[in-house]
Amino acid sequence: MIKDVIMLDAADLPNELPAFERWYLRYHAPEVMSRRGPFLVRFVGYRPVPPIPEALAYGYYNLRVTEAWFRSVEERPLQALLSFRWVAPWVKGNVFPGQSGLPPIECTVPAQPTEIFLGGKFQADEKTILRWFIVTKYPEGVPVEEGEEWFLNVHSKEVLQQPGLIAYSSHRTIAIPGRPYRWHRVTEQWYEDFHGWRKSVIDAPPQYTPPSWAKHNAYPFLEPRVDFASTFLMERPTTDYLREATAYP
Repeated sequence: MIKDVIMLDAADLPNELPAFERWYLRYHAPEVMSRRGPFLVRFVGYRPVPPIPEALAYGYYNLRVTEAWFRSVEERPLQALLSFRWVAPWVKGNVFPGQSGLPPIECTVPAQPTEIFLGGKFQADEKTILRWFIVTKYPEGVPVEEGEEWFLNVHSKEVLQQPGLIAYSSHRTIAIPGRPYRWHRVTEQWYEDFHGWRKSVIDAPPQYTPPSWAKHNAYPFLEPRVDFASTFLMERPTTDYLREATAYP
């Protein structure tokens, strides 16, 4: 099982959000369902949690995270002959909602994490969960193998020392034919709430070892909005499009 992950950001969230919700449910989600057909087994969206001010510096995406699930890479349909209805006519500037802010992010990962660094330590009714949802790529010129060596054998072990971390997993991305292979990992770091996140990331972080190729001098050593983007999600999707959207004829 695999899933496409799409992250969207809006420059003017309060005014774009109503148009985005209408456009996505009325036009885009039904078109996705029509193009993907029976191969699409799950199609859900998450509305990001409003962050505390300190979190904005970590490449925060404010509009939507969407997941489209397929049974395999072979069953994931390639781009259709027709393009999607990207333009929402009621949005000024002829730009569809979510394309006015940071560039959209799209990557494909296995449905299950390729690494679980910390998990299985509590049940759902024992703690609240705030998911720090992170997408990363290694800087241009850094071999993926070198980036992976640092991430798996150095950085992930140091992240485990964060005082408020309650779960930690990562997905290695999958190269899809016909689409640029831009992003290398989708990672989740879970905290009980923003108090736990702030304690772990701002107030009492562990000592980190930067990679020799670092182009950003602070944790996570990847340049926000260039090689590092993140948002905050709750446990459950806010929208199940297969149930709530009507298939495009």
